[in-house]
Amino acid sequence: MRAKVLSCIGLMALGMAACSSTGNAPPAAAVPPAAAPPITAPGPVIDGPVLGPDGRCTGTSAGTAAAIEPGITECDLVRLKGKPATDVLVGESGKGQREVQVLYSEPGGRELYFFVNNRLDRVVKP
Repeated sequence: MRAKVLSCIGLMALGMAACSSTGNAPPAAAVPPAAAPPITAPGPVIDGPVLGPDGRCTGTSAGTAAAIEPGITECDLVRLKGKPATDVLVGESGKGQREVQVLYSEPGGRELYFFVNNRLDRVVKP
């Protein structure tokens, strides 16, 4: 019986040694890491339709503004003016914000409206 126990212990030791042995095992294949998706800065959150470079609204404006004042939308300005803008410049700031300059040439002079993310920020009447 003692021989039987010793042989079982010997077989178990051999089995464990075989499991932990790496001498004859082939090297593991190198798996390249998965490519990370490109990181893009989120664009500005714009509420409602906006003006395109041609001075037209990209959608239907709800038309809730009653006066030209800070905070109105680009399309509300055109609706309140009653005519298309003379010129529109659409761009993006270094801060990821949509910036639009709307020029109206009026008989009494020019009016320049500055919008940030579809909200009137300031008016310049030179």
